[in-house]
Amino acid sequence: MKDNDIKRLLYTHLLCIFSIILSVFIPSLFLENFSILETHLTWLCICSGFVTAVNLVLYLVVKPNTSSKRSSLSHKVTRFLKCCIYFLMSCFSFHVIFVLYGAPLIELALETFLFAVILSTFTTVPCLCLLGPNLKAWLRVFSRNGVTSIWENSLQITTISSFVGAWLGALPIPLDWERPWQVWPISCTLGATFGYVAGLVISPLWIYWNRKQLTYKNN
Repeated sequence: MKDNDIKRLLYTHLLCIFSIILSVFIPSLFLENFSILETHLTWLCICSGFVTAVNLVLYLVVKPNTSSKRSSLSHKVTRFLKCCIYFLMSCFSFHVIFVLYGAPLIELALETFLFAVILSTFTTVPCLCLLGPNLKAWLRVFSRNGVTSIWENSLQITTISSFVGAWLGALPIPLDWERPWQVWPISCTLGATFGYVAGLVISPLWIYWNRKQLTYKNN
């Protein structure tokens, strides 16, 4: 494993973190009374757009899984459409799961769906950028000893940390603290965001610390 690969991974993760920071500060320059708590749904849409755009740009620039075969235009269009379908399926699947776990079915449905969108942005979008719409590759990466690169190792960590952050964010909701961030689904989305950022920071450090023990099939 080359240290340059780890540095490249670190730089891409820093840009992803920077995209979240921009989603907080740039809209406040153009939107009156913009804030994460007061205009939470607007921020969710903006943050999702920023993170998705940065992931797509990084994929086009870095190309960690570059194929030796040139794809035709029709293949690229088909792949893009499949990725869009996978993303929408992820959003609706998360929405259903949230409802099954106690989220309001009809009331606050938009809030629940946008929570599903932001969680899909943190988990599904990186998978689609790195692995494409390939369920076999997804199952391989998230199975034991299934990763073949540091990028897939990082994908494991950031995805799991996003889920854990969203779950931890739900814990304060039933508590009688009467805080504004306890309103559904603010604490969950903040938890998912902090979990995603934590994964982006932890994964390069963990990979660097364990670089001598890590071996991959394609190395």
